Amino acid sequence: MFIEQPAIYLRWLYPKAYWRMDRHEKAVYLTFDDGPIPEATPFILDTLRQFDAKATFFMVGDNVRKHPELFERIKAEGHQTGNHTHNHIQGLNHTIKEYSYNVEKANAYIKSHYVRPPHGWMRMSQYAWLSRKYKVVMWDLVTRDYSKWMTAEDVVNNVKHYTRNGSIITFHDSLKSIDKLRTALPESLQWLRDEGYEFKIFP
Repeated sequence: MFIEQPAIYLRWLYPKAYWRMDRHEKAVYLTFDDGPIPEATPFILDTLRQFDAKATFFMVGDNVRKHPELFERIKAEGHQTGNHTHNHIQGLNHTIKEYSYNVEKANAYIKSHYVRPPHGWMRMSQYAWLSRKYKVVMWDLVTRDYSKWMTAEDVVNNVKHYTRNGSIITFHDSLKSIDKLRTALPESLQWLRDEGYEFKIFP
């Protein structure tokens, strides 16, 4: 995982992916990876509703299989869905056949044309295949809410320090993140709203 903002060479490696949206528009694109799970996703949905914010959830297919009620709630509340593979597999550790099968297995549940590769890495053959079938969404800012070395205050400070017009901001609805997000997510959303950012989803 890369620290906060991705290295420029990654943007060159995957040029058709979304890394940052319109830099002239005062808007951000909230994303949540790895769910849905009952220990984290309901709190995140409640907080987003409190701030009238929409987000994109890049979901693990097996979690959708296990928790279909959360998947339905995400859609019912107007959020966008995305594919994060069926078993959260990293592309570099798998063949194109294994990887594509895992993505398609997830999409049988998720039915989205957006995909985010776990850990941000893909083989070029996997990227080429994904780009033909899906819109690949990366990020402009990863909050590192999953890190055991980060506090909730650190997560908020990352949002404050690195957010800019068009930022795609990545949080996680996961067990590693939720304790920090109970404080960091509402504080981040409040700061973003106070700064005049609009919350948008992908076209």
